Amino acid sequence: MNKIKNKFILIPVLTAIVFLGCSIFFNYALKTKDYKSYVLFLNDISNKNISTVYITNSPKISVKLKNGAIYETDNPRTNDFKESLLKNNISVSEDTPYDNRGLFSTVGLVISIIAIAVMWLKSSNIPSKGILAVDNLDTVEVGSTDYNFESIAGNEEAKESVKDLVDFLKKPDKYASYGARMPKGVILYGEPGTGKTLLAKAVAGEAGVPFYAVSGSDFIQVYVGVGASRIRQLFKKARNNSTGKAVIFIDEIDAIGKKRDSGKSTGGSDERDQTLNALLTEMSGFNEKEGIIIMAATNRLDMLDPALLRPGRFDRHIEIMLPDISAREKILDLHLKNKPIGNINIKEWAQKTSYFSGAKIENLVNEAAILACKENSKNINDLHLDKAFSIVLAGHEKKNRDYIKDIDRKITAYHEAGHALVSLKVLPNETVSKITIIPSTKGAGGYTLSIPEDNLYQNKNYLKNRIMVLLGGRAAEEIIFGADYITTGAHNDLKRSTSISFNMVTQYGMGETLGLLNMEELLNLNLNQDEIVKECKEFIDSIYEEVKTLLLNEKHNLENITNLLLEKETLYKEDLVLKDI
Repeated sequence: MNKIKNKFILIPVLTAIVFLGCSIFFNYALKTKDYKSYVLFLNDISNKNISTVYITNSPKISVKLKNGAIYETDNPRTNDFKESLLKNNISVSEDTPYDNRGLFSTVGLVISIIAIAVMWLKSSNIPSKGILAVDNLDTVEVGSTDYNFESIAGNEEAKESVKDLVDFLKKPDKYASYGARMPKGVILYGEPGTGKTLLAKAVAGEAGVPFYAVSGSDFIQVYVGVGASRIRQLFKKARNNSTGKAVIFIDEIDAIGKKRDSGKSTGGSDERDQTLNALLTEMSGFNEKEGIIIMAATNRLDMLDPALLRPGRFDRHIEIMLPDISAREKILDLHLKNKPIGNINIKEWAQKTSYFSGAKIENLVNEAAILACKENSKNINDLHLDKAFSIVLAGHEKKNRDYIKDIDRKITAYHEAGHALVSLKVLPNETVSKITIIPSTKGAGGYTLSIPEDNLYQNKNYLKNRIMVLLGGRAAEEIIFGADYITTGAHNDLKRSTSISFNMVTQYGMGETLGLLNMEELLNLNLNQDEIVKECKEFIDSIYEEVKTLLLNEKHNLENITNLLLEKETLYKEDLVLKDI
């Protein structure tokens, strides 16, 4: 069809060229008129041959004969010239003569140009009614995605929770015969990178229906009413597709679905409220037999409006969790498939990547593949994965280290040795896999990598020990160099330990000031936060004293690890053998 339209556009193009040529010819070529002397002009007046005389202020005047011929003669510029012409029954015009053929050519040229513009717009992909429309929604129907449940490793419970949706999209009449109403909306929530978008694509791929993917931010604009219009456009597109079935996926739905304010809203939130109302209305207007499923993803389920989460709207909530060790092994297998892998212990890497999301594991494998490619290695092996592991967590190692002073290397070595030693003592079940004093591109002067255990919960003792590990570097600096010479190296450690202690007191019910009260529920009350800060400080101070005592008792091991670090710059778990005295 587009080829046929492109052929038809040649007609106004050729017409425009013809009219342009005619216009040039009539307006320029015919401007050169015959010249007659003023005496011959007077003879034509006497013989009554003249029809019209065109008088202007120019030196020449145009004369039109009764037979249509036009010529020029000199302008006498006398006061009674016009009167004498009128007495001889000759028409007088004070405008220059214009050839109608030239006017026709110009009009034809303008019409041809307009026709070309109209045909080009119709043949292009720009919607005819919304070239400049601010409410035009830029979303594309994906006829069939390449994803299915086999493309997603792990999250078996989540996949099982959506299999009935796939069956419904394939056979909606089957569920109607049982009088069953399928969920109109499904909320997928969980940490970033856990595979929420992939699961939505897999549902559409398994069911073989079109997939419409948009982001919540696509609906939020400065103009009030634009977001609501885009919501209506999205649902209209989904209803009008060829199959009559579809999966609509709205990523980051909290952009439009946050809890609404009670009367204290600004223009921006007014727009969000209108967009949310449009979404709720569209979902309420669904027919159960339409075969359209709405899926949405968010990292913060608690921020969404209750009206969005009630039955009849997004009435199924599925948590997409971080993969456990078994799921991580499957994810590693999936991403290493069709890659030239060498001697890689996938079970061991599944343990090392504890608390990694699926996206982070994919990034790890990709970084290892890039490193192997740069080295022209035949296979991706453990060494490449180990380098990639450090890059993902801490950044690339800096190549030029000549600027680092010996005293700075010594401070870094004691700092990292403090972290490692405390971790080996208080968290023996967590493996310290690597210690290095080589600075990284993420700003770290050195770092210690430990592999945590897969635990569903973290108890009070574990959180306390985690704070001890974080404070180990600062305590080692104070013991060796003195309290007046501690450095800024513990900046990030103090932020993390403060966060853990604050959450213990205010969120987890592990403190004395609030007891079992939760800080989030007390935000609207006039709460004395000074007491909370005081308790957190006392808690951290007491832990810090414990860490210093531990390191003083283990000072010989601290010195051994530090000296080994200064010698090798990087240590692995097999190098960390503690000596008891």
